[in-house]
Amino acid sequence: MKYPITTFRQLYYACKENKKQIFEIALENEVDKGEYSEYQVRLQAKKSLDAMKEAIEEGLKSVELSPSGMSGNNCNKLQKRYQKAHSLLGKTAEKIMIYALATSEQNLRMGTIVACPTAGSCGIIPSVLISYAEDNKIKEDTEINALITAGEIGRIVSNKMSLAGAVGGCQAECGVASAMAAGALTQMRGGTVKQVIDASALAMKNILGLTCDPVCGLVEIPCVKRNPFLAIHAVTASELAMADIMSKIPPDEIVDAMEQTGQLMSPLLKESSKGGLATTKTALALAKNILK
Repeated sequence: MKYPITTFRQLYYACKENKKQIFEIALENEVDKGEYSEYQVRLQAKKSLDAMKEAIEEGLKSVELSPSGMSGNNCNKLQKRYQKAHSLLGKTAEKIMIYALATSEQNLRMGTIVACPTAGSCGIIPSVLISYAEDNKIKEDTEINALITAGEIGRIVSNKMSLAGAVGGCQAECGVASAMAAGALTQMRGGTVKQVIDASALAMKNILGLTCDPVCGLVEIPCVKRNPFLAIHAVTASELAMADIMSKIPPDEIVDAMEQTGQLMSPLLKESSKGGLATTKTALALAKNILK
């Protein structure tokens, strides 16, 4: 690779020394591998962006419940709510939460979604980037650039640790998705490379320890509702970073802490459904009904 980047520190200095943005460095590195041209990389990113938009569109229209019957109509409920009374957070925030639920519920219906970085966290990045782009008339090329930046953030984290909930807990799924969304959003808003990285760091740091405890072993409870929560979490991180509020702990050290936290986390809280919410009385009753 032209720039052998495995850490956020290396990424920052590569951008600084070459006076380039994160997506430009990521593109150059991908092309340097010799497998794809820049056009092909951007085309793949566009396909992912189109799939995200389609998942949102389909999810907004459907009230079909998941096979378990535990979820599938919350997006519709939230849309109806905002038709009557607007959110305290503003219309873009409304859209972000609606889109996050639309995508997550479309995943449960076996619709086409983009795992970013996982299926359980599929609503976070699309909801944040697409909502902001729609409400601010952002060009598609800028959306694609942001998506490439999100991918680069996820790639760097994955160099150190697994992004699977079974290995690192939900901090590695929804948590990393929120960090990816925070950085990409900050770039779309005109933030500096430092602010983009700080936004990602703030999002990661403040979600350490999030367990993966799916009820009935399904990516529904609490997974679906975590998507709108962590999407707004990403926006908060971007807001702070754009004000030059930085994480006192460097992002690479936060990734180390996240990896350590995942190792220390009990296996009962890592996608096994043998602890946490999955073993509450209500959860066990739901599992019993589903088995029937």
